[in-house]
Amino acid sequence: MSIKSYAEAGVDINRGDRFAQFVASINSRAVSKGIGGFAGGIELDVSKYKNPVLLSATDGVGTKLLLTKEFGIYDTIGIDLVAMSANDLIVCGAEPLNFLDYIACGKINDKVLKEIIKGIVKGCEESECILAGGETAEMPDVYQEDDFDLAGFCVGIVEKEKMLPKKKEIKRGDVILGLPSSGVHANGLSLARKVIPEKDKLGRATLLKPTRIYVKQVKKLISTDMILSAAHITGGGLEGNIKRTLPTNSRPYLNYSSWKTPDIFKKIMKDGGIPEPEMRKVFNMGIGLALVAHKEDVNQILAVAKKEKIEIIAIGEVR
Repeated sequence: MSIKSYAEAGVDINRGDRFAQFVASINSRAVSKGIGGFAGGIELDVSKYKNPVLLSATDGVGTKLLLTKEFGIYDTIGIDLVAMSANDLIVCGAEPLNFLDYIACGKINDKVLKEIIKGIVKGCEESECILAGGETAEMPDVYQEDDFDLAGFCVGIVEKEKMLPKKKEIKRGDVILGLPSSGVHANGLSLARKVIPEKDKLGRATLLKPTRIYVKQVKKLISTDMILSAAHITGGGLEGNIKRTLPTNSRPYLNYSSWKTPDIFKKIMKDGGIPEPEMRKVFNMGIGLALVAHKEDVNQILAVAKKEKIEIIAIGEVR
């Protein structure tokens, strides 16, 4: 077969250009007006920093993509994509600045991609950062026509002295505080999808609930200067992720009865016959982000949280 054009090879440049123009036309404070160039960026005001540090994070959404295809719901997966990187930055004390997305697909489907972008823009609005650009790659030789994959990249800034964790200040008896998750988020889906039967549409649809973005809440809590470390609870569960923010001679002790485990986790455990230790190792179990603070500072932190309407509870201690 003689192929004489890129379009005949399966790649439609015009369709890709039209999609880029659609993204640039979105009316949102979170969308850069410079989308469409070779690189995207934002003006950087470093006047309020003495020693600014730029931090970067990247992540995807894993097999949660398969659930979006199963239900034909595409307007929330973009929120997950932003959340995975923005939350990773804020737990280091860094305020997210800009976000880039990478969408790879077998064939550009305007309807699907526009829904995905709507979620990405919403995620950027919640993270108070700018969608500065991205890439859409049409690769019919790699992906089936209705397949797609997502990756996100986020850059944030933090004053060097305020970077988290402050491991040298953490001591035995410090309190671990937790912020509730919205559900499974975007981790453990390879297991959850396999144990909840396909006929249980309600149970499986619950898995699609987007990852909670904690940027605004954690900014306010960090401003107290009483937060010693923070952990975004992703793959590896609560203990595994919190341990990464503690000194090597410390470990987290968690009181799992101090919060109500959401029903979706109980369902996964029951439907799959999964042992509780395995559940705790894989899933967030209802706590999407954890903070560490000195015991004597906890009441003041809780008072700030109450004033700002941030739901937070003590879930354990450092040992």
